[in-house]
Amino acid sequence: MRARRSPVTVPPSPPRAVTVTVAVATMAVIGMCVAPQAVAVPGPEVEYVYNVLVRRHFDFPNGDALGYGWATCDKVRHGVAYADVLSDVKREVFPDDEQSANYVVSYAVGILCPADISRLRDSAAGYRPPG
Repeated sequence: MRARRSPVTVPPSPPRAVTVTVAVATMAVIGMCVAPQAVAVPGPEVEYVYNVLVRRHFDFPNGDALGYGWATCDKVRHGVAYADVLSDVKREVFPDDEQSANYVVSYAVGILCPADISRLRDSAAGYRPPG
């Protein structure tokens, strides 16, 4: 005669909500440990000066790129025509071509005074480069 085996008992599994909660908490902790540290974005003045002096190598009157950028914003804010702003930049900043002048004006307004972008666009509507 054979010996009787006792039935195998399986321990009860935890409720599904507990399992999901533990899994989510574990993933959150791992995510915090692995996530890269946030890096602060530079202020608009730093970004503007770096891009026009270091990356693009523009030469501004008196070497004052930031002052020139703010002056460009003032011209746009006071309604100076886009063609006049561009001709001033081509006369005062090197390189003095159309593309460079357009970059200086649009970048100054876009970075230093973004609230004036619509004024710049309105002023530039219908503009045709000379030549």
